Amino acid sequence: MTSIVPLHIIIISIVISIVLSPSNGSDPDPLQDFCIADLKSKFTVNGFSCKPATNVSSDDFFFDGLSQEGNTSNLFGSSLTQGNVLAFPGLNTLGISMNRLDIAPGGINPPHSHPRATESGVVIKGRLLVGFITTGNVFYSKNLTAGQMFVIPKGLVHFQMNIGAEKALIITAFNSHLPGAAVVPFNLFGSRPSVPNSVLTKAFQVEGTIIDEIKSKFGG
Repeated sequence: MTSIVPLHIIIISIVISIVLSPSNGSDPDPLQDFCIADLKSKFTVNGFSCKPATNVSSDDFFFDGLSQEGNTSNLFGSSLTQGNVLAFPGLNTLGISMNRLDIAPGGINPPHSHPRATESGVVIKGRLLVGFITTGNVFYSKNLTAGQMFVIPKGLVHFQMNIGAEKALIITAFNSHLPGAAVVPFNLFGSRPSVPNSVLTKAFQVEGTIIDEIKSKFGG
């Protein structure tokens, strides 16, 4: 005789499986105190292989890469200094990372998204316009000054623009040791191989000459 599982038991089981699913966390939880990345190893689902414990030193747990001001003499007038696992191997498997963002007056950290992490940030100095767009095409933004904080939900396109008269500095944090970044201008106009002009002219409803001009600025 075949038994029938009550509907409420099925629903509870589904909810529990969703809550406990590793996909709900940006990075899987580690099963050890630490795992200093061996950057010469192959990157796997949970990160790099661990450096032998006998080779671990205090220096593996400290990083001064965010202490230096970045060079903003470029197309966007901004400089991103990353503090992810590739720069700071001590973050391996810990599910966190931080960046430093310097932006010159009038400069911008162009529209981009982080496919593997939610971002939070605090303005250290300067005045910035910070904004993001939802999947429903709703735009949220605010002018921020030193000491104010923001959050960008995982995967949403966002930007930071310096609207002040002095250089701006932001420190951002992520719930992933390697959040990734899909920068919209480079994705669309600087990819290799190049996105076909027929796709871009149709998507943006412009002539091919305009697409060619934009691609020339991004190496596409």
